[in-house]
Amino acid sequence: MPHSLFQTSSSSLKRVLALFVVCLLALPALAQAGEAGKGGGINFVTLAMELFGGLALFLYGMEKMGTSLKLVAGDRMKGILHTLTTNRFMGMITGAFVTAIIQSSSVTTVLLVGFVTAELMTLAQAIGVIFGANIGTTITAQVIAFKVTKYALVMIIGGFLMITMGKKESMRQYGHLLLGLGLVFFGMNMMSGAMHPLRQHPPFMELMQTVSNPMVGVMVGAMFTALVQSSSATTGVVLALAMQGLISLEAGIALTLGANIGTCVTAGLASLGKPREAVRVAVAHTLFNVLGALLIVAFIPPFAEVVRNYSPSHPELEGLSRLAAEVPRQVANAHTLFNLVMAVLFLPFTGVIARFCLWVVPEQKKGVQGEGVEGIPARYRPRYLDDTMLSTPAFALSLVRREMNVMAELVEGMVADVLPSLFERDLKRIESIRQRSAHVDEIYEYFTRHLSKMGSRNLPPKVSDEVLASVAAIIEIKYISDIVNNNVHVLAEYIIKEKAEIADEGKKDLQRLQESVVWAFRSASTAFITDNQESARMVFDMKEEIVGIDMELRSRQIRSLHATVSENLAAYTAFMEILDVFKRIFYHAKRIAKIETKEESVAIWSLSGDAITRITDGAGGVASNSADGKASET
Repeated sequence: MPHSLFQTSSSSLKRVLALFVVCLLALPALAQAGEAGKGGGINFVTLAMELFGGLALFLYGMEKMGTSLKLVAGDRMKGILHTLTTNRFMGMITGAFVTAIIQSSSVTTVLLVGFVTAELMTLAQAIGVIFGANIGTTITAQVIAFKVTKYALVMIIGGFLMITMGKKESMRQYGHLLLGLGLVFFGMNMMSGAMHPLRQHPPFMELMQTVSNPMVGVMVGAMFTALVQSSSATTGVVLALAMQGLISLEAGIALTLGANIGTCVTAGLASLGKPREAVRVAVAHTLFNVLGALLIVAFIPPFAEVVRNYSPSHPELEGLSRLAAEVPRQVANAHTLFNLVMAVLFLPFTGVIARFCLWVVPEQKKGVQGEGVEGIPARYRPRYLDDTMLSTPAFALSLVRREMNVMAELVEGMVADVLPSLFERDLKRIESIRQRSAHVDEIYEYFTRHLSKMGSRNLPPKVSDEVLASVAAIIEIKYISDIVNNNVHVLAEYIIKEKAEIADEGKKDLQRLQESVVWAFRSASTAFITDNQESARMVFDMKEEIVGIDMELRSRQIRSLHATVSENLAAYTAFMEILDVFKRIFYHAKRIAKIETKEESVAIWSLSGDAITRITDGAGGVASNSADGKASET
């Protein structure tokens, strides 16, 4: 995909629609305010355009900044989340750090939904990260409260130049990051400027007095956040009001408490249709935020006094000017202090909260999903793949490799069943191979659709190379499935029809070769899934062993055939065909190992539109050819 300043994602589209809804809901109030203020000299049409235009720029800047940060820091975030969530305290710190990078606690919680579903993290670990996420999201308010909005245009210019003139992808991503940050500040500046005339408008000041009621403020903040799906956006609007002295600290605290509750809607939506583990994460997030807000809402006045005592003051100013100078920093400090105190307070009870979530969302009863042969699901349902994770490519690729393990285990079982199926004429086991092959085909088709979605995004070169490698490895695994499925049925029919009886010594020889091939495939697939190049090179070292066994067995069978041609011809033919099957399986296992070590070149194509779909759809024919034909080399 060509680089563009403006890229549309599903989340940004939702926020555009949400902003449109907010505008519609605000029209009656603006019209009423306009009638009341006709003599006050306020142009409410211009005010509305600047206010909602600034909010749109703020939301778009947040979206662009978060997307760029995820692309730039994706691999590092993956490593951090995998290694630093071993205990609840480190989980909290990790959640704060990652959310400070992503700039959205909602996105962090959506990621946790995927991690718990994929069994990359326990529910108790995820709860600790949720506590930290609420702390990390306050970074936005702290940065805005420092009043660096005057540098917004400098950031926008710098970001634009880095995008248009940068030769490296990393430079362009940093440009998108800087541009997004500039748009956030510019949007804040626009919102603050739009609200300046309201300082002299009595009806609006009376309206702000109602927001000072804690319960009203909490409800308003929660509804607005649920609509725009960003607590940072709500905090931005609150700070814009505070910068003009239009709200008190108490009202600002109530609105931010509501924002904490409203942000739970995003996680709740992300858990819809997901496994029970994902629903529990959403329940834990909602429980923590709602309980925290309820604990403090009755104590907002004394809490506000504590914040005032430890925040900068400007006694030389009076009235609205003093409020405009003091309240933004006080709101930001209150936001941070509240989330920090709540996280520390709830941290010792992560186990209790996890058990409560298990009680609220119990395990689903078994037997709901239809079963196929030997417990294979009648219809494939991905365990780890999740479209919500595509916005963070590094995480999405980790889940792709974990899902590949499901496919690889099925195929390994098929390879291990080749000889028992043929030697025992076991029709039930042969049918099981056919069922598993069909299941592999379903997984392959789902992978094709999932990776095509990933490939249609604007990915850094390193990530796009990993996507290509994953596609190539998946195709090789499917080749092996097709080889086993197609040949076992043909060989079984031949052995039964010709009454071919392979001698016990020949069976032992084939079993020795099968064990080596199964081990090679297991090592190659595990090497790719776990990104272990040492294991991949062990597969290369097996080439001499496999070739030696193959030549030895062929020579022995030829000598045996010379002795009794008429009696052993059918058995000889079956034996040689089985040798060819294992030889081709090893060939594709070795190619998987080569993909991991970068020795096997994968097709290079432009990641635009349906490019991955074209390649993988074309691969289906290749798989059939490879399964029916002979491998040219081992």
